[in-house]
Amino acid sequence: MSQLPDLEAMAIFAKVVEAKSFSAAADELKIAKATVSKAVTRLETRLGARLFNRTSRRLSLTEAGLRLAGPAARLLADGEAAEDEMLAQSAKPRGLVRLAAPMSFGLLEVAPLLPEFLAAYPEVSIDLHMSDEVIDLVGQGFDMALRIAALPDSSLVARRIGPVLRHVVAAPAYLDARGRPTHPAQLAEHECLGYAYLPTPETWRFVNRAGEEVLVRPSGRLRANNAEALLPALEAAQGLAVQPDFIVGDSLAAGRLELVLADWSPPPVALHLVMPPGGPRPARLEVLAQFLVERLSERCAARGRVSTEAPA
Repeated sequence: MSQLPDLEAMAIFAKVVEAKSFSAAADELKIAKATVSKAVTRLETRLGARLFNRTSRRLSLTEAGLRLAGPAARLLADGEAAEDEMLAQSAKPRGLVRLAAPMSFGLLEVAPLLPEFLAAYPEVSIDLHMSDEVIDLVGQGFDMALRIAALPDSSLVARRIGPVLRHVVAAPAYLDARGRPTHPAQLAEHECLGYAYLPTPETWRFVNRAGEEVLVRPSGRLRANNAEALLPALEAAQGLAVQPDFIVGDSLAAGRLELVLADWSPPPVALHLVMPPGGPRPARLEVLAQFLVERLSERCAARGRVSTEAPA
């Protein structure tokens, strides 16, 4: 290539993708909206492809824009990280961190920790996005995410924080009326409340201590894309469900719910902190990552001790 890449235009394009508008990108970059528009037009001309579909009300990426979004986001992130590292006060955490987390876990476990972090680092801001859907960190411009899963191989950098225990639970009144199953195959006779984002929502898998594996196809009248949304129906004796300990721990302790199939367990999953590949990372990311790993690993360990000590 006879010319150097237009890195400025590429970075501005990445910021427009992240902010989802030309105006918001201009405000964040503290430049004129016309400057943003000219940079994107310059990049489109250079590449010979339109990057955005633009109307008066909506901005969306074209196919070419989608292909470029990931590399441009990495370029911007690498540039910001390199600049942060080289600044005279780069060791001082400052700036915005975009963090994604599952909805209920974010509300119950992450949000209560953030006041302590914000008090300790007054120049760091956090944009917390909560959704049970798997977030595309690079494409959507996130700095890090918390994920509860058995993670597949990927290019993301993952740090395992701790196990997340899952249980089959139901209200005592439901079990008194319908019976207490002792083998997963008996779940076919029960009202099973479904969570849409289980790894295999149409099939529940269980393993016992002897290594025996059983697959069950659950059926029931309620399914939700958030596990906590099933809690009212569970406590109202409308069925049973597979639920993580951080959602049903209080209900189990209070006796509103009861453990079922104590000798069987769903496949193990764990809480991970994942980040896009590459480095160096700005200090604001490093301190938040370390804070989350330390605090959440303590909570995972505490829940594991309670579960281990709980009567069968």
